[in-house]
Amino acid sequence: MNAVSPEIPMPSPPVSASRHPVAVWPWPIALGLLTIFGLLSALLGQHGIWLALSWAALSIPLIVTVICLIRAWRGPSSKGGLS
Repeated sequence: MNAVSPEIPMPSPPVSASRHPVAVWPWPIALGLLTIFGLLSALLGQHGIWLALSWAALSIPLIVTVICLIRAWRGPSSKGGLS
C-alpha cells in the first residue's frame, strides 16, 4: 500500500493571494513624501498658502492612520483576515 492512498485525498495547501512586495509600498511612500512636504512647507513658509499647505499635508497622513486603526479595531475584514 502506498503512503498516499487514492481513497483519502490529500488536502491541498491553501491558496494565498500574496501580492508582489513592490505592490505594498506605493501608499506608504506617498504618505511619507506628503509628510516630508508638510514639514518642509511648515518650516520654510510660515505665512499664506504655505501654512494651509502644511496643515493639509500633515493632516492627510494622520487621517489615513486613524481610519486604518478604526478599521483594525472593528474586527476582521470581509476578506476573511485581520486588517
